[in-house]
Amino acid sequence: MKTAYIFPGQGSQFSGMAKGLYESSAEARKMMDKADAILGFSLTDIMFNGTDEDLRATRVTQPAIFLHSVTLAACSALPAPDMVAGHSLGEFSALVASGAISFEDGLKLVQARALAMQECCEKVPGTMAAVIGMSDEEVVKACAAAGGMVVAANFNSPGQVVISGESEAVQAACTLLKEAGAKRALPLGVSGAFHSPLMEPARTKLAIAIEDTPFKAPSCPVYQNVSASAETDPGRIKENLLAQLTSPVRWTQSMLAMIEDGAGKFTEIGPGTVLQGLAKRIAKTLEKELEISGIE
Repeated sequence: MKTAYIFPGQGSQFSGMAKGLYESSAEARKMMDKADAILGFSLTDIMFNGTDEDLRATRVTQPAIFLHSVTLAACSALPAPDMVAGHSLGEFSALVASGAISFEDGLKLVQARALAMQECCEKVPGTMAAVIGMSDEEVVKACAAAGGMVVAANFNSPGQVVISGESEAVQAACTLLKEAGAKRALPLGVSGAFHSPLMEPARTKLAIAIEDTPFKAPSCPVYQNVSASAETDPGRIKENLLAQLTSPVRWTQSMLAMIEDGAGKFTEIGPGTVLQGLAKRIAKTLEKELEISGIE
């Protein structure tokens, strides 16, 4: 049975995150203090003492979750994984865990991504909504019929898809989906239309940052959001990492590919338990026993 490490994305943050780790581990303190120096502000102070509103700012949220995840992975004396994957932002944590990029370079990339996305959100308004109880195909069809810019952005698990785009178009798609029998179709409290073509203005800055970052072949396959398949070629990994900004997160498909390739043990590393919940839904759909755990 193969082991997969999976890393959470934006939305898993909470006030006090990683504080216990910082206080109990000299190695963790060293990594987190270094992160503050690289970023040029005290991210750890916001993580440990900030309000929920403070932590929701994209420029804070993304590096905070990344720092929590990679520090935890480095300080937990875990055995080497057979494969890794990360949900959206979590893909950067997975790349560090696999040795494809360094911790320092990963943090700089995440900061560049967060700033580019926040700037894009301020200039190009948009929103997202969670759809429960509809197939992937039904959600895609509703988005196409809604008019305006709205797309399926996160294929999280069977029956759980997030849509993204212009606010009016997202609302129109939600209406169509409710009429078609969706259990829920509710707007999310996010600042922009992530993983949609509306993020295109952020691509240029992120492309420069990725191109300037040295990538190595990972120590194990990385199952990327865009391809939902095992990637080991540094050039391909870089292309997928950039494409992820405006493309859907194919998490269900990524999980299924890892299971097909022999993964039976999944360990979520980072704040929260969101990915464990998704893994359990996928396992239930497959009627398959998986060993699912987490380290927070």
